[in-house]
Amino acid sequence: MSQSLSQMYIHLVFTTKNRFPFISNEIENSLHSYISGILKNLESTVISINSTSDHIHILFKLSKNLALAKVVEETKKHSSKWMKEQGVLKFSWQAGYGAFSVSSSKLKVVIKYIQNQKEHHRVKSFEEEIDEFMNEYNVKEYDPKYFLD
Repeated sequence: MSQSLSQMYIHLVFTTKNRFPFISNEIENSLHSYISGILKNLESTVISINSTSDHIHILFKLSKNLALAKVVEETKKHSSKWMKEQGVLKFSWQAGYGAFSVSSSKLKVVIKYIQNQKEHHRVKSFEEEIDEFMNEYNVKEYDPKYFLD
């Protein structure tokens, strides 16, 4: 019997358009639940999710049947539509995103990092956070104007 196995963990980060603070404390838990449902329907299990008013972090196990770009596209499209249905009429996500592979041995570290987003951003800007990611993951072709739109 043949078998296809995949265990790819992704730390996905993207912002609201122009970093506008659309994600209120009142809606964030519902948004997280909705996005978790979208990813579940895309055969991609959410492990941890958290946001600030202008960006979101999602750690999930990527489906072996779907490309990352398709999963991100569907997640952003459906969650944007949902936010508008909740009354956030001008809501949209940025065009770009950051997606980083995570070793299973580092899951606890990334989960803790995502869970502590609000505390983390009391002392560090989003731009500083992204610069750290680029250095940590050795991304050389990074141009902030595309990620921070």
